[in-house]
Amino acid sequence: MNLGIVGQAVGLFAVTNIDDILVLALFFAQGTGHRGATRRIALGQYLGFAAILAVAVAAAFGATFLPEKAIPYLGLLPLALGVKAAVQAWRHRDDSQEEKKAGDGGPRPLEVAAVTFANGGDNIGVYVPVFATAGIGGMSVYVVVFLILLAVWLAAGRYFATRPVIATALSRWGHVLLPVVLIGIGLLILIEGGAFGL
Repeated sequence: MNLGIVGQAVGLFAVTNIDDILVLALFFAQGTGHRGATRRIALGQYLGFAAILAVAVAAAFGATFLPEKAIPYLGLLPLALGVKAAVQAWRHRDDSQEEKKAGDGGPRPLEVAAVTFANGGDNIGVYVPVFATAGIGGMSVYVVVFLILLAVWLAAGRYFATRPVIATALSRWGHVLLPVVLIGIGLLILIEGGAFGL
């Protein structure tokens, strides 16, 4: 295994996924106190990232599952999930903390996967040319390193969500921050991609 490729893979992953730590921390904060939430968040993150890698690998080989013009419309996924989270937060605004925790089971794997995949449009755009020039061996190294680092990212998101100061802020404001972040990600994807002529 070429250590140069490993180093490049680590750098590429960190640069293209730095924003995911905040989203993961919000998901972990939302799942606090719910049995199995960590497992569901990890499963969703891996599903979403596996979909990103599948599209990037296929595109690197020349078979694109998604036309390039469709990628900006992936912003509709986090936008819709953010609106849904905002509506739920509004409906339960007068609930006590205990009622709020009992009301939802935390993030579901497919919700986490959808946000991860939608937020990965820029990842796909960066990964495709890198994978295309790396060849099959190099591409395999990138994929393995990315999947290992995804576990590190999950641990970092969980770590931030469980720090007392951060956990207190997220438990108090997470129900507001999660919809705002998801809606912001969705709008950013739509606007940067030029969806709907934006």
